Amino acid sequence: MATTTAVHRPSGRLLLAGALAGPVFLASAIIQMLTREGFDITRHPISQLSTGGLGWIQITTFVLAGVGGLALAAGIRRTYTEGTGRRALPVLVGIFGTGMIAAGVFTMDPEHGFPAGTPDGPVAQMSWHSIAHSSAAAVSFTALAIAAIVLGVRCARRRAVPAAIGNGAAALVLLLPMTPEHMSIQIAVNGLVAFTWTTVLALSLRRPA
Repeated sequence: MATTTAVHRPSGRLLLAGALAGPVFLASAIIQMLTREGFDITRHPISQLSTGGLGWIQITTFVLAGVGGLALAAGIRRTYTEGTGRRALPVLVGIFGTGMIAAGVFTMDPEHGFPAGTPDGPVAQMSWHSIAHSSAAAVSFTALAIAAIVLGVRCARRRAVPAAIGNGAAALVLLLPMTPEHMSIQIAVNGLVAFTWTTVLALSLRRPA
């Protein structure tokens, strides 16, 4: 989803950390979805895996993904030293990483029968940490969508049409409004798109110029 430019001050380790964030997050989430009792992706957003006795696994997953996002932001800053987005991209990806860490620190409320034993149905009133979690996630994905737009413009100016289209498609998915009926599925799709985008970007920047 990106074109490679001349690379200054090589940042291979930072970009590798950014590339690994997505696969680690997705693998952890999938394993938990398949093994944790009572979890149903059609009813429960991935973030709800942070609740219950095993919630520490998803909390750690969020934090590691956020650290990977911050590493990617630093790698972008060292790699893109000229052209469109050289200042905005690392800031936006850094916001994404910070938001992921915050989404791990501040957890959702148990509801809709998960974790097992939780009453079926929504909570009567969201807790402050659940509100903080939702806000952090919203800011995080919005920042990444804007980053995809900026990178799309950069690619378009360099006449890298497939990359420009790919970035535009990623931004469109991340900016689609949530619908209550399909929110958990949309969140899962957003996570897949977001971490695919960061992984592809990191790997593309690691290629020799």
